[in-house]
Amino acid sequence: MLTQFEEKMGKTLASLERDYQGIRAGRANPHILDKIKVDYYGTPTPLQQVGNITVPEARMLVIQPWDSSLLKKIEKAIQNSDVGINPSNDGKVIRLVFPELTEERRKDLVKDVKKKGEQAKVAVRNIRRDANDALKKKNKANEISEDELKDNEEKVQKMTDKFIKEIDKAIDAKSKEILTI
Repeated sequence: MLTQFEEKMGKTLASLERDYQGIRAGRANPHILDKIKVDYYGTPTPLQQVGNITVPEARMLVIQPWDSSLLKKIEKAIQNSDVGINPSNDGKVIRLVFPELTEERRKDLVKDVKKKGEQAKVAVRNIRRDANDALKKKNKANEISEDELKDNEEKVQKMTDKFIKEIDKAIDAKSKEILTI
């Protein structure tokens, strides 16, 4: 019965880690382009599906579309996104050069990382509350005994503690990555 709540907590952690992949730490990371969609013959298509994305240098991404007529559309999609980097188009490929992060920008990114981590912790705690409510309902309906209720509540708390610890690890790892020059 508790597995569904554990799965939800796992999904919360996975979602946080995906969000963290999109936060750039001064190095070129193709995952920051994951949310960008390009108008491909009238259909919004993920950027990864219309071209090849490579990292030739530590602070540069190169996007080579499979269809050269998409260069302008890809460039426009990047400019309209929240990536915050101006693409340069040489007629064959699009280059994204990542500037060095200032100390102030790094601190802002760390604050953002911590905020997203806190939101994930709140989500895990809400799942714990839902699990405990479900257990109490089962107890009221005489489906489980008082002892089973207490045992399961302890299991839910241990599960919650485990995921909170994992979230803290993810926050610390991403913060260190951002603050490392």
